[in-house]
Amino acid sequence: MYDVIIVGGGAAGFYAAIHVAELSPGLKIAILERGKNVLSKVRISGGGRCNVTHGEFSPQELALNYPRGQRELLGPFHKHGPGDVMDFFEKRGVPLKIEGDGRVFPVSDNSQSIIDCLVGEAERLGVKVLKNSGVNQLTRLADDDLWQVTTMNKHYTAKKILLTPGSSPKIWKLLEQLGHSIVNPVPSLFSFNIKDTRLEGVQGLSAFVHVEIPAKKVFSQKVALDLKSVAREEPVLHSEGMALITHWGLSGPAILKLSAWGAKILNKYQYNFKIRVNWMPEYTTGSMERLLREIKEVESKKTVIRTRAMEIPKRLWIKLVHAAGIENDVRWAEVTKEMLQNLAVQLTACTFRVMGKSTFKEEFVTAGGIDLREINFKDFESKIHPNLYFAGEVINVDAITGGFNFQNAWTGAYIAAQAIAAED
Repeated sequence: MYDVIIVGGGAAGFYAAIHVAELSPGLKIAILERGKNVLSKVRISGGGRCNVTHGEFSPQELALNYPRGQRELLGPFHKHGPGDVMDFFEKRGVPLKIEGDGRVFPVSDNSQSIIDCLVGEAERLGVKVLKNSGVNQLTRLADDDLWQVTTMNKHYTAKKILLTPGSSPKIWKLLEQLGHSIVNPVPSLFSFNIKDTRLEGVQGLSAFVHVEIPAKKVFSQKVALDLKSVAREEPVLHSEGMALITHWGLSGPAILKLSAWGAKILNKYQYNFKIRVNWMPEYTTGSMERLLREIKEVESKKTVIRTRAMEIPKRLWIKLVHAAGIENDVRWAEVTKEMLQNLAVQLTACTFRVMGKSTFKEEFVTAGGIDLREINFKDFESKIHPNLYFAGEVINVDAITGGFNFQNAWTGAYIAAQAIAAED
């Protein structure tokens, strides 16, 4: 018999357990972890450095990084935000640093610092951690006003349950049996798989770009349309930021933002769609064409391939020049109007076909989970069952990359812990 059982030994689970134990030292608290190791996502986050949170201290600005949960998290972020999380770790002997892009890491650049802190605090406070304890059943014992948690070979009872299992289809199914609605989970935070000669041999290059995904149309084979007469439609998704050319296609912040905000749409597209990249976002295709005409006049005797008249990686410039139909020995004076137009398009509206996705590093994030309308965000308690709480990715909240997903976990865990401890 426990006072509090926390299902899931990740960031939210440990953070909540520590806060409950500090607020109510007499409570018996257990963390049930299905695997043989705890805090596995903390270990791999940020390439093994652990991107603890993000140095955005305005709740309003912070909430803008959540494609799902933006409105619901605004109040909670006022109660417990990145500054509070940083204070928590630094007071416990883990100094942190904010990097140039706003991401927060331990000064040690080692996720083990965060793991040791959380595990050590839980041990110090007497929290029981039960590994290899995957939950198979959740039962409300109405007569005793208790919860029963069933693992492979044991039954546990508790007054209060906090679910922090991350993206867990098994837990979602158990919650559906208890009457909760689950928003169908789909992947978020992924890079785009593209096979294209323009990206071959230039892996590792990065550039600040504007990227957009045009609306996907399905045309009847019996209907022919003169597309030139159709006005350009607004893209369904767009983003700006650094893009990274990889061995499998495109990644980097601009692409990851698209994947997060477009998680549902791109899933409907079955990850088969077109993407337009403007490698020179300060220019439109028209203004780029005018610039290229000026360069043609000034640099007429030089070869196009060697000129690189703008701030773009040299190897990428060569690829785009070739894609525009311009050979190595062609001088600017010899460039035709069609070549000029083609090059302007390659630089400002470079279209690729995306055929699939790849998980961003090892940081698998999903969009989906417990319907937010069924959660009271003042205490992260279920609106359907009293004494049942949630935190982290189990709910339908997800964010772009940069420490924001962890911040959701810390915030929900803290507020749920406050509510759990206050009632005893």
